[in-house]
Amino acid sequence: MGAMLADTSPYEAKALVETPPAERKRVVIIGGGFAGIAAAHALRHADAEVILIDRRNHHIFQPLLYQVATAVLSPADITAPIRQIEVKQQNISVLLAEVTGVDVASRMLEASSPGVGVSKIAFDYLVVATGMRPGYFGHDEFARFAPGLKNLNDAETIRAKILGAFELAATTEDEGERARQMTFVLVGAGPSGVELAASLAQMVRVTLRGNFRRIDPARASIILLDAGERVLPTFAESLSRRVSKRLKKLGVKVLTGLKVETVDAEGVVAGGSRIPSATVLWTAGVVASPIPKMLGAKTDRAGRALVDPLLKVMDAPCVFVVGDAASVMQDERPVPGVAQAAIQGGRYVGRLIAKELEGQKVTRPFRYFDMGNMAVVGKNYAVLERGWLRTSGFLTWLVWAFVHILALPQLQNRLRVQRQWLWSYFTGQRSSRLIPEPPRTTGNIYS
Repeated sequence: MGAMLADTSPYEAKALVETPPAERKRVVIIGGGFAGIAAAHALRHADAEVILIDRRNHHIFQPLLYQVATAVLSPADITAPIRQIEVKQQNISVLLAEVTGVDVASRMLEASSPGVGVSKIAFDYLVVATGMRPGYFGHDEFARFAPGLKNLNDAETIRAKILGAFELAATTEDEGERARQMTFVLVGAGPSGVELAASLAQMVRVTLRGNFRRIDPARASIILLDAGERVLPTFAESLSRRVSKRLKKLGVKVLTGLKVETVDAEGVVAGGSRIPSATVLWTAGVVASPIPKMLGAKTDRAGRALVDPLLKVMDAPCVFVVGDAASVMQDERPVPGVAQAAIQGGRYVGRLIAKELEGQKVTRPFRYFDMGNMAVVGKNYAVLERGWLRTSGFLTWLVWAFVHILALPQLQNRLRVQRQWLWSYFTGQRSSRLIPEPPRTTGNIYS
């Protein structure tokens, strides 16, 4: 079916996906992220029809999204077409669509495709791997002024805001407005916030140096806010202290113990004080996509589905939730929402389904193997924690770079990123400093 679906028109594809062949079971995977791709790959030898559904046509290597947001890398460097999986895996079909409803009882879901409308897709097994999106702790109105960082649109929006702020600062004659344009506030001091703040600090001090006649980008104010007591709260306190010191050395102002009360067009109010800023970036909370709730499953406060030790939804033995969309407990502690956990969960479920299709019963629960947590804090510095091992500095940064290059989805991604990192390392320059043009209007003299 993979070849048929790829070679037919969208209207024919709608008819093809409605009813599975009687002789083969159908496994539907929602989400082409780390967990979904891992589950699909684990089913490559299974006697089943696999359909992978995603509303995007590309897989994103999310750990490096912050580098797209700060112009180090271009979007193509960290993405790969999901459809490429059909070339290597004969039992899979990729469907560009957005799931709009799931009926677990009838084992049917609805998916909306561009230009086609809504299709009903039957399944024998369902794997939900839809990940997370930015969460604003009940203040969704903040999203308008403080974009999160979960996809390419977010990264490009942030890049345009950062670069545009310096252009506006160089244009205005108002000193107060210039200061506001050159003040960047990042809300959330987890790994994403720390990495983004450090990369932004490197940009203003090195990359943009000498690029403006009327302003000095190095005088920009970068503020990292968090309601908690320290940065990187999931890391050991000793590493947190080192990272905080490193950030301050880079010129980042770290403010902890401050809860954000308001985000608007003028900036942020935190701890009762207003911080004027034209660029507020949200790297704090996350929530699950709406799909776990469509399953009728119990969810936690972040909307993640509560699953059993086999990663199955309670009372729905044919439905699995993996990756960030699942709330998984191990040894009375939650499994972290990181890429390695998503990959392991997806692989586990794919293999479990493959064994069940062969008539085997799986009773061994999912076990997450922690290979360590890492965060990079600018050039030549990273931290690593794995059990009792806690390291930081240049050698750890080299390990971080090596691991991330190997983990990129395709060889061309690895070559591009390696080449760009070497260029940036020795020159300080960044390759993707683009601000998208506004849409053309009728009568534009530059059209």
